[in-house]
Amino acid sequence: MKILIVSQYFWPEEFRVNDLALDLIDRGNEVTVLTGNPNYPKGKFYDGYGFKFKVENYLGIKIYRVPILPRGKASGFQLAMNYLSFAINGSIFAMFFRKKFDVSLVFAISPITAVYPALVHKFLYKSKVNLWVQDLWPESVSSAGKINSTLLTKWLTKMVKQIYKSSDKVLVQSEGFIQSVEGKGVTKNQLRYIPNWAEELYSDRSKIYNEKFRQVVPKGFNVLFAGNIGEAQDFDSIIQAAELTKKYPGIKWIIIGDGRKKSWVETEITRLGLEETVFLLGRYPMEDMPSFFVHADIMLLSLKDEEIFSMTMPAKIQSYMAFGKPVVGMLNGVGAEVIRIADCGYVGNAGDYQMLAKNVIQAYQQEPDILIKKGINGKNYYNQNFSREIIIDNLVNIFQE
Repeated sequence: MKILIVSQYFWPEEFRVNDLALDLIDRGNEVTVLTGNPNYPKGKFYDGYGFKFKVENYLGIKIYRVPILPRGKASGFQLAMNYLSFAINGSIFAMFFRKKFDVSLVFAISPITAVYPALVHKFLYKSKVNLWVQDLWPESVSSAGKINSTLLTKWLTKMVKQIYKSSDKVLVQSEGFIQSVEGKGVTKNQLRYIPNWAEELYSDRSKIYNEKFRQVVPKGFNVLFAGNIGEAQDFDSIIQAAELTKKYPGIKWIIIGDGRKKSWVETEITRLGLEETVFLLGRYPMEDMPSFFVHADIMLLSLKDEEIFSMTMPAKIQSYMAFGKPVVGMLNGVGAEVIRIADCGYVGNAGDYQMLAKNVIQAYQQEPDILIKKGINGKNYYNQNFSREIIIDNLVNIFQE
C-alpha cells in the first residue's frame, strides 16, 4: 500500500509514530510522511533545520517537512502559532501534492488541527483519512488550563465534530475515549480501538548498557519516573509522597526527564531537604531508557485528578510493562484499571500522595520475589494486549477496509 502519515512531530523527535512508519516499511508498504521541522521539546530547531521546506529520506521513508514556527517556551501564543503554522503550511503543501495514496493516517496528539493537511488531500485527491486520536480535544486543552472561555470551548467542540465527520475512520488509543468521541458524532462504523505499544527497545535486553549508567543511578530501592516533568504528572503530590518516605533512607526517587516543573522540583528538593531522597538525573534519549530501567525496583506512573486523564491510557505504562518492571501508580481511570487487572503493581487514586507513599513503602518492604512476579504479570499482559505486531496487524486491516 501507499500510505501517507501526517504528523506534526516525527524523527528525530522521539514519538511512537517513528516506530510505526518503520514497521510499515518493513511490511513492504510505501510510506511518505508530511511533518514539520523538529523543535520538540526544547522549542528550538534541531541543528540543520529551520523555518524552511525540506525533503529527506529516513530508512526508506520519504519525508516532506513544511515550514513551522518553533514552540519556543510553549507559551499560549507561541504554541498557538506553532500549531497554526503546521496546519496552514501543511494544507498548502497538500493542495499541490498530487501523489495518490491508498490511505492517510494522522497521528493526532495535540494539536488535532494537524489533521487538516490530510483532509485537504482527501478533498482534492480522494485519499481515505484515518485519524488516530491520542489526545481528546477540546478536553485536553481545557484540562491544561489553556482555555477558560466557554465560547471558545464550544467553537473547538464544533471544529472537532466536523473533523470527526470528515474522517473515514476515527481510531482511539484508549477505550476511555469512546464515550467522548461518540458524543461528538463518531458512528460505530467509523470507530476503532487501536492502543499504543512500547518501542521494541523496551523488550530487547541487548539494548541495556549496564556499566554506562551504573555510576549515574544511586544505590538503594529505586522508584523510577521517566518522562515529562509537568503539571499533568502531579509532581506536587509526588514530592509530598517522597517526603513521607524520607525516614526510609533506602528508598530513592529517581526522575529522568525535563519539563516546565523541573525548576520547581529542584527548589522543593532543597526546601524539604530531600537531596538524599529525590534525584533529578536530567533528560536522556529514548535509547538510553532500558539502561536506566534495569536499575529500577519499581516504576512510577502518575497523573493529576482530571477527568481527561482518567480516560487516557498513559503511553509510558506500555513501556514499563514491556520491560517487565512492576508499577506503582497514582492515577484514576483506565491506566489504574490496567494495573489492577494485570496485577502488575500497586495503585492509588490520583492526588493521594499518602497512598502513594504507603504503596512505595509496602513495595520496599516486600519480598523481592513478589515484585519480580508482578513485573512478569505486566509483561504477560503487555504481550497479550499491547503487542506491536498484533496492533499494527489490526491497523493494516483497518487501512484495507
